[in-house]
Amino acid sequence: MGEMSKQQRDKRVSGALEAFYERLQEEGLKSTKQRDVIVERFFWLDKHISADELLEDVREHQGRIGYATVYRTLKLLVELGFAVPKDFGDGQTRYDPIHNQDPQHDHLICIDCRKIMEFNDEQLNSRIKDIVADLDYTVRRKKIELYAECDDPSCPHKAS
Repeated sequence: MGEMSKQQRDKRVSGALEAFYERLQEEGLKSTKQRDVIVERFFWLDKHISADELLEDVREHQGRIGYATVYRTLKLLVELGFAVPKDFGDGQTRYDPIHNQDPQHDHLICIDCRKIMEFNDEQLNSRIKDIVADLDYTVRRKKIELYAECDDPSCPHKAS
């Protein structure tokens, strides 16, 4: 994913927030100051994030928010279709923002530091469609997770 300017990110975040508040209203739910901060940070950070990681970030902006509020807000984001819970096998659920996200993206996960990279490979997607078509099937959805060792020298769990 390419770097985006602060202006582009602000625009993307405000679009996501607008869509979220619209859905909130449709469901007859009210906006709260704490929920607003949590949702805004979730969209701003734009990465796979656990409730603990989001709580840590949110507390830098509003110190009195509790874990239960963050967890309930993440659950609401999932229910309203703005986040997908992901389990990458380390026992911790992470939440992936899906507003305006490329639905074709796949994941590369470091087995040591658990860093998650998203990627989208057109050749791979095309090859998958060909394989499936050859077998007389149609792809409805796909989920590719590649588990590998990263080459990051600062990886905290890298075996010496």
